[in-house]
This record gives sequence, structure tokens and C-alpha cells, in this order.
Amino acid sequence: MPKLKTSKGAAKRFKVTATGKIVRKMAGKSHLLSCKPGKKRRQLRRTQVVSNPYAKSIRQLLP
Repeated sequence: MPKLKTSKGAAKRFKVTATGKIVRKMAGKSHLLSCKPGKKRRQLRRTQVVSNPYAKSIRQLLP
């Protein structure tokens, strides 16, 4: 059976935790930050667990 290739775009965006969950960064942190309040900017620093419907398709991109 041939080797499976990892989707490099997905590998840069998602990480798999030790328990097998998929983690992503939150959107909205790249530009136009001066108009966003500090509370919002601090909240965007966090990571978030990908919800179940999308986790299955992302897992196929990260063999």
C-alpha cells in the first residue's frame, strides 16, 4: 500500500493533542487589530478544539 501524504496546508493550521483532539488557532488575529478592544485581542490568542463534524475531515488530511 502506498504511503499517505499529509496535507501541508492542514499541517500548518492544525495540531493533534496527546488525547487525539484537533486544535486550531482562532480567526481574526492577522490585521485590523487597532480597532479591536484589548479583551478581544487577548481572547484571540487562545487555541480552540475543532468541533466534531469538522474533526473527521481534518483527520483525513493529517494521517
